[in-house]
Amino acid sequence: MVAAVRPMESPMRKLFLLLLLVCLVALPVCADTVIEEIVARVNNQIITRSEFQHSKEQLKQEVQQQDAANADKLYSQREKDVLRDLIDQQLLLEKGKDLGITADTDVVKRLDEMRKQMNLESMEDLEKAAETQGVSFEDFKQNLKNQIITQQVIGKEVGSKLAISKEEEQKFYDDHKSEMEQPEHIRLSEILVSTEKKGSADSADDSQVLAAAEAKAQSLLEQIRKGAAFDEVAKKSSDGPTAAQGGDLGDFKRGTLAKELEDKTFAMKPGDVSDVIRTKQGFVILKVTEHPSAGIPPISEIEPRIQDAIYSEKLAPALRVYLQKLREEAYIQIKPGYVDTGASPNQTQPIETTAKAAGAKELKKKKKFGVF
Repeated sequence: MVAAVRPMESPMRKLFLLLLLVCLVALPVCADTVIEEIVARVNNQIITRSEFQHSKEQLKQEVQQQDAANADKLYSQREKDVLRDLIDQQLLLEKGKDLGITADTDVVKRLDEMRKQMNLESMEDLEKAAETQGVSFEDFKQNLKNQIITQQVIGKEVGSKLAISKEEEQKFYDDHKSEMEQPEHIRLSEILVSTEKKGSADSADDSQVLAAAEAKAQSLLEQIRKGAAFDEVAKKSSDGPTAAQGGDLGDFKRGTLAKELEDKTFAMKPGDVSDVIRTKQGFVILKVTEHPSAGIPPISEIEPRIQDAIYSEKLAPALRVYLQKLREEAYIQIKPGYVDTGASPNQTQPIETTAKAAGAKELKKKKKFGVF
């Protein structure tokens, strides 16, 4: 589906889903120093049995979240690739190190965005919110960092090399027209000047407070009409929960807004900005960022979405080829009984040297402790 309309989620649910997503896709952080079974070596790094089992448990949670009715089937299909994915992650992290990607600044920025989405005062408040979800904040930050590094490596080494032609866009459009039919809808952004008392759901009755809020909203509207970017004004001055996203409220079909707001906004064109509107929460300024008509939109209207869909189709096989190349340049050893489904036939296989053979006795001793 090229133009899916997603329901809005509460900031707390967004945080929970983001915490879950990062913990699911990132390499588990293991602070346990006890010697345990090693299932794979990737250059100088190891993957332990506890990490392997932890990833399998996380996969179970992930498929349950995605599709509870078919969770068992999805798990059986993907379980065979758990070790492959852990090796992929390690290879990408090492490549990120080679490329000088640290992601430190990006982690701070991402955490601050989350804090703003939650309307929290400090990072300490964000840490407490994370821990209420049963997530170690330090582990979460490390996993978030790993995720950002791998994303940047993929973008730099694979995504940047993918080209999409106009012919491919037209073919995708022609092949998926039936999926693109849509009802009329609008995408809105907001700037809210709140009149609610702090710590209370009741609106202020003080006429001076109302007058000051309305005057502020009018001043912000004037800035926008003089050329200020709507999203920047929203980030700086909106009291709404969408401020960190530039005021983006998402998509709305007819019948989902209050009648007064629907009549105003559905009469507007993309880029139009409303007058100041009085609401229960305060004074709001609305911008229509998209307003597709009912039916199949022209290709020019949804070209970015078509490009994203084609990019996604191309990325997976291209990434697999790239990861096989990384495997061929790495030293990877898998313990018997475990399988790397992403292995390349051209990978260098570990060779048992005479020195190693002479040390077989020592190796046997190590196996007692789960080390191979």
